[in-house]
Amino acid sequence: MNGTESMLGAFLVSQGLASAGEPAHWHPLAGGVSSDIWRVELPGRSLCIKRALAKLKVSADWQAPVSRNAYEWAWLQFAARHAPDNAPRPLAHDPAAGLFAMSFLAPEEHPVWKEQLMAGDVWVHTAQAVGRVLGELHAASAGRAELAAAFDTTDNFRALRLEPYFVATAERHPALSAALLDLVERTAGLHIALVHGDVSPKNILVGPRGPVLLDAECAWYGDPAFDLAFCLNHLLLKCLARPDQCEALLAAFAALADAYFEQANWESRAELEERAARLLPALLLARIDGKSPVEYVNEEVQRDAVRAFAAPLVLRPASQLSHIACEWGRAAVR
Repeated sequence: MNGTESMLGAFLVSQGLASAGEPAHWHPLAGGVSSDIWRVELPGRSLCIKRALAKLKVSADWQAPVSRNAYEWAWLQFAARHAPDNAPRPLAHDPAAGLFAMSFLAPEEHPVWKEQLMAGDVWVHTAQAVGRVLGELHAASAGRAELAAAFDTTDNFRALRLEPYFVATAERHPALSAALLDLVERTAGLHIALVHGDVSPKNILVGPRGPVLLDAECAWYGDPAFDLAFCLNHLLLKCLARPDQCEALLAAFAALADAYFEQANWESRAELEERAARLLPALLLARIDGKSPVEYVNEEVQRDAVRAFAAPLVLRPASQLSHIACEWGRAAVR
């Protein structure tokens, strides 16, 4: 057993999740750029262990506070109360070590939504379910002072989202800098509901009881429009990877947004949608020129097309998401 496995094994024993001397088999899992994740097989059961990294696994220099592990743990506890079928079950947490244990969800029963989309399996009902769950979680948290205090994580959100996405992109695009930096401050100043912060198809499992949201280490009591725009952005970008599925992806875009707004009872749709529509083109551009570019938009002609589409909308934002999707559909099929 190496040092890491020994440390993780001690964590399991100290938390009552395993007995001393019980055989354990560790398997590193492919995950995002910000944490190490393992599956541990114990007699008759499997668990998942996650530990936050101080330096994220991207080519750009991207440091982030490991305290985010505690906020992801707190988000899991919130989800366990309000949507237990739609998040892994939290099991144990060691804040000093920056790691926690949660239930392991077998991939044969919980395929990753991104893998389905990239394979061309685009289903409107999955998108509807994602929008509904996201809206329900936001509705359950909106206007709750105790959650605002527990997730007062604007500094984390700046380090994990606003800086690497919008500020880094502003540095690449001086003509858009003022608009992007204004968007940063506007977003950071809103405290409306509990934001997951990474609602991406790679972090959504399509489970038998509905979508399961993973990787909430960016959790922040802030602007729920960020989560909506963040997820919709991925559906637009995947039109570049799967142009043959562009029509289906745009239908999924509309279904997700509509299902989300059906749950959004804490403010008017017009106000919420206006903010999401302002964030969306900035996120499109950020996933090309920010610190975490999507790996499947890998041709310069594609990146230039995103820049040409997104830049005018950053300067002159649309007020409706459907307008952006419609224009994107025309641009993506050229």
